[in-house]
Formats: sequence, C-alpha cells, structure tokens
Amino acid sequence: MIDFRQHVGDADHRTRSGLNLSTSRSSRSILNPLSDQGSGYVSAMSDPVRTDRVLQNGPANPLTTPVQYVPGVGPQRALLLGNLEIRTALDLLFHVPNSINDFTDVRPVPKLQADLEQSVHGRIVDRDSRSLSNGRSLVGILLNCNGHFVRGLWFNQPWMLKKYRDNDHLVFSGKPARKAGRWEFNNPQVHVLADDDDIENAAGVLPRYALTDGIKMDQMRRMTRAAVEQFADLVPDPLPEAYREQHRLPHLKTALRWMHTPTTTEQFSQGRNRVLLDDLLEFQLGMALRRRVWNHTLRAPAIDVSAKVDARIRRLFEFRLTGGQDTAVQEIVADLKRSQPMHRLLQADVGAGKTAVAVYAMLAAVASGFQTVLMAPTEVLATQHWETFDELLAESRVKRGFLIGGLPAAQKRELLEGIATGATQLIIGTQAVIQDAVKFKNLALAVIDEQHRFGVRQRAGFADGETSPHVLVMTATPIPRSLCLTRFGDLDVSQIRELPPGRQKVVTARVLGAVEQVKAWDFIRQQVGKGRQAYVVCPRIEGQSEDDEAAVETVYRQLCQGELSGLKVELLHGRMDREQRHGVMDRFRAQETDVLVSTTVIEVGVNVPNATIMVIQQAERFGLAQLHQLRGRICRGSYQGYCFLFSSAEVPDAAERLLAMERSSDGFELAEKDAELRGPGDVLGVRQSGALPLRVANPVRDIQLLTIARRMALNLVDNGEFDQPEFRALKAIVLERFAHVLDLPQTG
Repeated sequence: MIDFRQHVGDADHRTRSGLNLSTSRSSRSILNPLSDQGSGYVSAMSDPVRTDRVLQNGPANPLTTPVQYVPGVGPQRALLLGNLEIRTALDLLFHVPNSINDFTDVRPVPKLQADLEQSVHGRIVDRDSRSLSNGRSLVGILLNCNGHFVRGLWFNQPWMLKKYRDNDHLVFSGKPARKAGRWEFNNPQVHVLADDDDIENAAGVLPRYALTDGIKMDQMRRMTRAAVEQFADLVPDPLPEAYREQHRLPHLKTALRWMHTPTTTEQFSQGRNRVLLDDLLEFQLGMALRRRVWNHTLRAPAIDVSAKVDARIRRLFEFRLTGGQDTAVQEIVADLKRSQPMHRLLQADVGAGKTAVAVYAMLAAVASGFQTVLMAPTEVLATQHWETFDELLAESRVKRGFLIGGLPAAQKRELLEGIATGATQLIIGTQAVIQDAVKFKNLALAVIDEQHRFGVRQRAGFADGETSPHVLVMTATPIPRSLCLTRFGDLDVSQIRELPPGRQKVVTARVLGAVEQVKAWDFIRQQVGKGRQAYVVCPRIEGQSEDDEAAVETVYRQLCQGELSGLKVELLHGRMDREQRHGVMDRFRAQETDVLVSTTVIEVGVNVPNATIMVIQQAERFGLAQLHQLRGRICRGSYQGYCFLFSSAEVPDAAERLLAMERSSDGFELAEKDAELRGPGDVLGVRQSGALPLRVANPVRDIQLLTIARRMALNLVDNGEFDQPEFRALKAIVLERFAHVLDLPQTG
C-alpha cells in the first residue's frame, strides 16, 4: 500500500490517527493540531472520560471545557445537550442554526402592510379553539398591541391553545392579511418576550436551532450566546488571512458571532455560510488529495485504440451507438491513452445502454493484449453481464471466465490458473474477483457495476503496489449533483441521458384504492392473455400479519388464490437458494411463467424483453431512485410498458414521490427530486466508515456552497498552493478528519 504521507506535502504527521467521526463533531478541526497541546486535545475528544481527565490533570485548552461549565448550562442541561452531540464549549459554538426568525421589522399595527414579512408585538388578551365543519380544528390567539388587536391563527394545531398563557408578551412574525377589519397572521412565527422592556433587545434576527426534549428555543439561544461571549475569540482560523481576503470570507471567530448573535439577516447568512463552507471545503480537499495521489503515484498501462480496433468492436453491436454513448466512449478512450489510471464514473438512465460502453472499453483493453475484469454486486447482475458478453463474443477468440463464490473447486482452480497466466483475458464476476486468491497477470481495466453497492476500498482492491488498472465505475441509478460531488468527487463523470431509438416510454399510474386495484388486476390479466409478462414487487419477504400486502409470500399466496388464479405465477426472493433463484428466473425468461412475484432482488441485472408490466406493492415505502430502477425492468423490448404504483398512504412526502413518478421518466430529474424530498441521508450510499463525513453541512441544501468548495479545493491542490506553509494547519485538519474515512492510501 502506498504511503500517503510521502505525497501530501510537509504537514505534521503526528495528527493522522484516523479518528472515528462519530466523536465530538467540531473539536478535531478547530483545535490547532499542529501544536502538541492541540493534537493531544483532538485525540482526547474521542473519549469523554479521557477528555475530563485531560482537563483536570493537564494544561487545559478552554475550548474543550465541558459544556456544563458554560454559563446557563449546568449538569442537567449538559446531559440533554449530549443528545445533540454537544459535549464541549466548542461543540456548542458549532451547533449551527438551521434558520432564523427575522423580527427586525417590528411595526405598530397601523403601519402593517398585507403580504409583506413583518412583525408585531403585544400581550395575549384572548385564546379560543373550535372545530370546523370539515373536521379540521382552529386555534386563535388575540394580541393587544398598544390598543390595536391582531389575531394569530393555527389550523390543526390544537396544542397551540395551551402553549401560551393569558398576558404573555409575544412577537408575531409573518405575512399578515386584513380580514373583517382586523389584521390576522396565519401560522405566524412566535417569540415570547420576558417583559415590555425586552422588545428592543430580544426582537431582531433570532437563530433557530435543532432542539432536544427538555430544552426550549430561548434556552438554546441563551446558551449559545454565552458560549460566543466566553469562547468565540479563542477559536483559531485554519484559513490564511490572505486567502480569506481573496475570497471575502470573515474570520472564523467573527463568523461564529454573526451566526449566533446576528444583527442583520446578511450577517447571519455570511457567518453561517463560512462555517458550512469550512466543513465542505475540508471534505473536498480530502477528495482532491486522494485524486492527486492516484494521478501522481499510480501507473496504469496505456491503451491506444486504433481506428481498426474501433471498427472491429462496433461491428459486434447490432445497433449504432447513441450520441451519449459515443461521447462516453470518446472520453474513456482519451483516458485509456494515458499512463495515469482512469477513474471515471459512467452514469446512465435505466435502459440508456451503459453496458455497451463497458463492452467497448473492455474489448479495447483485450485488443491491446491486456486483461480486463467486470465486478458486479450480485450473482444475478454478474450472470446477466456474463450472458451478454458470451453472446456478443460467441464467434470471438477472446478467452473469458465467470468467477463467482459458488464455483466447484476444480473449475475454480482452472479459472484462477488461467487468470494468473494471462490466458483468460476477460473476467466477469462478483466480489470474488478481488479475493486474495485471484492474481492477475496484466490487468489493464477494471469495470465496477452499480458502484453504490461498493465502497472505495473495493474500488482500490485491483491496485497492486504502485500499479493500478484503469477503473470505470458505472451506475444505472442517476445520481444527484450533490451526491456526485460528495461520494464521487474524486472521479471524472460521463453521462448518458438519451434512450436508444424505438424505446417506448412506460405508462405510470398511481393505484390508490381497492376499486382501482381490481381494474388494474383485470388489465394485467388481459395483457398476459396477449402474451405479455408481469412483475409484482413487494417491500419485504415475510408479513407481520396474514394479509400483509408488503410481504412477498403473502401477496404471492393471495394472487394465486384470487386476482391471478389460473395464471402461471412464481415466487422469487433473496432467501431462496441459488439453484432455486436461477430456476425461477430461467423459467420467467423462457416465458414459462406469466407473473413473477418478487422482492427487490430483481432491481438490477434482470432483462426480460417480454415483461411489460410492473406492479409495486406499497410503493410509498420506496425512494424515487429505487422506484425508477424497478420501473426500468420493463419496456426493454418493442412492446408498451405499464407501471402501477399501489399505495394507500396519505403521507405528503410519499404522495409527492409517487406523483413525481407519474409525471417524469427522466432518471436524472427524479434523482434530484428524491434528494430534495429525502434530504442527504447517507451521502456515501453504503456507508464506508460508519459515520457521516460532514459535520454540519447538508450537500442537498447547501449545493451552491458545495460547488464553490469543490472548485476551491481543486484549485488549491492542483496548483500546489495547498502545499505552502500557510496551509499547514488546514492540511493537518483534512488528514485528521478524512484519511481514514476516504480510504486515503497510507501505511499501517
């Protein structure tokens, strides 16, 4: 394994311990890790007990003061703050507000204007609650604002009646409307004032924080304000002053003041953005460093694709490549010519033909006398690829092998020998291809399909010392830009957006009630009568009750006895043994089965052109990307496809997802919508480290800052500026945070 420390410059190596990111969120990046004291405190934060011991017995850094000693906190609130991972004064400083209440425009009632954001303050003189004819509830609170009366209204929030008491002094903020001669605020933001004299100090721009049970918003504001006053000036800034001035960034201690105690909305935005940008920039610098190590250290065989080889490969296809496929091929060919390893992500919409591009790249490597391998996450997908290559190369002299975990011993030995001698030129398989027993003779290209199922370590599994094959990673699940810049920020990206000519659009419909379900099953019987086939997909294998419509075994039994009785229906799920699964799929491909009732085991790698119908039970349980991937299993031939989304859920987010599926067949558009609805979630897909790599930023919400951080990081690393002494502190922070999480090559 490469010693990463030899290739990242002269940062102090004492800090690279690869701490688990689930420890105190901000302590590692702010305490100066270049001093012996700072480094000691950084390491101490992984153990709260050890932290206390360091504070008691050693020279204490004030920023690691346990949060209970911040004025206004105390032992009881400190325990509650632990639920938010706030254990030190520094953690409290970096508890980033998610929004603000802007009470700067507090007006007398006669000067209110309709539909403009503004505020009023007054005392409660009346509270009432009533039920409406449509079953909804309405709570009203009447304020006396210096002799003028203003009402706040809340629909379906009955608890608001008891939340405030008569004579409480409140600020209402929102967009008022004039109704029956009186001003009303619908669902206003509310701030409670301690007394009449508080309005000048308390009203203004007030941050809003994530809370935990037992801590109120005004208490959190007082605690963060106390932390700012006592500790903010002690926070060092890892960005050099000249760099801050160049990018017009406030000093970090100033940013913390502006974020927690702003006097204007502009101050809040600038302060908060600086804190979020630091988080994103440090992560993007880690990605850029890993990319630089690959480019400057690893060597790959140079593959030159001649016009003759290009023509020979293209003749294998029965179709012309689309414009998107051609562009991707050209980008890959340009990468393969270089002796630096290619690290490229190929993302394509479902059915857009990424496999043809992979075939081209792999055969180009073979034509130059090298070996190539394709690794898939499941046997189903690996088998699908093997059959595709086997059919394409039926008349070819290319020696190929299929390597999966369950091969007979003698067959496996023979295949491993062929790989070791170089006699086997093209290998398809599962993760079995990166096991220790597999020794390639001259591997030049590794293709990794459905990359989101693998971690970076599997991607690096093909490297041998300072030699690495070119790597092409692929996914048929279009990826939001926010995820591309976080999980795949070290890769070049190619996209195939258009579908091959003649590919029909799938008709998608939500099926929301029992009557509509009956009609859908009748339609399916009609289509099967015309010779078509159908999938019925369920979220899980076993049911929680005998009529659980989320369970594949329950649905299979009900359909056989009811809606699809008389048809040839089979069951498929992951707990069946390998022989059973293959037998079921073989019969379905051979059209011996009309309907396949399955779990998401058919999500990728299943290609049955005659299957034109997809029914997804309890569709609200799936994300948009997964729904789109499932829909992509049909309409892979010349017949019209139909996708039915069965759902009875009334959750707004679920309804919005299903509506988006009805309206769009563009996987890239749906991926962005999915990220918007579901948030960042696990931004690294299958978590590679067990912890989210970002402390406070949200790549979906903060996509503009993420884009800026990406550009800043690449500029710093590519032009060598990051190696200058003034960036020494920042580099140490980056390595402390991400050397382990990003699997940066290092000894030990």
